[in-house]
Amino acid sequence: MLSGKHILLGVSGGIAAYKSALIVRELIKAGAEVQVIMTPAATQFITPLTLGTLSKRDVIFEMFPQNPSGTARGWTAHIDLALWADLMVVAPATADLLAKAAHGLADTFLTATLLALRCPLAVAPSMDVDMYHHAATQENLRILRSRGVHVLEPESGELASGLVGEGRLPEPATIVAWIDALLTNGGQLAGKTIIVTAGPTQEPIDPVRYVGNRSSGKMGFAIAELAARRGAKVILIAGPVPRPTPSGVERIDVSTAAEMESAVLSRFPAADAVIMSAAVADFRPAEPKSSKIKRDESAKDGFTLHLVKNPDILKKLGEMKKKHVLVGFALETDNGTSHARAKLASKNLDLIVLNNPLTDGAAFGSETNVVTLLSRDGKVKEFPKLLKTEVAGLILDETAALLP
Repeated sequence: MLSGKHILLGVSGGIAAYKSALIVRELIKAGAEVQVIMTPAATQFITPLTLGTLSKRDVIFEMFPQNPSGTARGWTAHIDLALWADLMVVAPATADLLAKAAHGLADTFLTATLLALRCPLAVAPSMDVDMYHHAATQENLRILRSRGVHVLEPESGELASGLVGEGRLPEPATIVAWIDALLTNGGQLAGKTIIVTAGPTQEPIDPVRYVGNRSSGKMGFAIAELAARRGAKVILIAGPVPRPTPSGVERIDVSTAAEMESAVLSRFPAADAVIMSAAVADFRPAEPKSSKIKRDESAKDGFTLHLVKNPDILKKLGEMKKKHVLVGFALETDNGTSHARAKLASKNLDLIVLNNPLTDGAAFGSETNVVTLLSRDGKVKEFPKLLKTEVAGLILDETAALLP
């Protein structure tokens, strides 16, 4: 799908620069032409020889390259490459690189090229957790997003410092899938409005406790982010999950099923499609208390919690829909296919995504998922374990095909 595309890959000076070799290799395998530009600091983490061998082009890392390859010419090389590229991606993008990009500094060949670009720019931040959450870094990302720069949020995990948190550069396969989506599906959903729900709901027992579930929201956020990249106007209605808002997405935060229902229904008439990936609680406490329930107030041998059913948002949408495309999820541990088919029919869905949290690679909070897609016309498509970003692409491909 990337055959013949011209990609500038910027590599800045962070430990994650080692992943750039795999990014180059996968882009070349996909048929793209890749020109690597490194900051001088990046050459301390991975050599230009490595990236030049993989890209089959001389890597540029000096401000005034002597013999740049391809279409670049001497002191105007940054202009020539900026005109040549279909997309520029900086991965990893350090805090220093983001600051310079946000404020227009051009002290390296890479940052000078950023100022000359006529193609889209995408950055994949990577740094230690405290650097990422620093107010200056977050403000620089806000500035870049406001200018239309695509941002691939870092993953959370163990970092080179030994700390654990956000700041990890996503794996090369995720980055290449992201690049593919930006270049080949950038306008697939142009002009469409898509509502995506994500995360759990929390139904209060009292001001301290609630009934909820283990949904992380990763699947819904991946769908929302990718839909925005493909040109859609995306309204993300999110339960209480501490995840950053994807670039270009309108976010509405809710807590309870009733709040999610209100938010979805109020925006449904203007939508072309709704993808209900949220894990909405089926039940809520009948009489939530206004003050904390004390241990000594409960019965001697236990505490009985009376639950009532929550509104069935998906069923109500199925009854209301006209030309809308409606996508639901079925989380099943037993007889998954039969339950999913029944849900597809009873709720008037166009597509349902079936998964089993007990399957290896499909657990709550995982970076991967194992899904089966069942459509109204009876088609069943089973997939192996994939990254949630890849699953998001499959769901959006099917949704796009159903849209008028």
